[in-house]
Amino acid sequence: MTKTNSPPTRWVKSSYSVDNGGACIEWAPEHVSASGVVPVRDSKRPSGPVLRVSTDAFAGLVSLARSADL
Repeated sequence: MTKTNSPPTRWVKSSYSVDNGGACIEWAPEHVSASGVVPVRDSKRPSGPVLRVSTDAFAGLVSLARSADL
């Protein structure tokens, strides 16, 4: 896995995220458009690690989240 020094410019918070300190993830849509790779991070740790997954893998994660009993 390669780490880049220039993070995507705009992170978007998951629609399941709330502002009470719960489990929140963010993704960077402009990065996806440019590279085809979806960066995902913990919104509570913006300087922490970034998981990069394929668009198919990200779609699977979204599908799983939508079908889960949350």
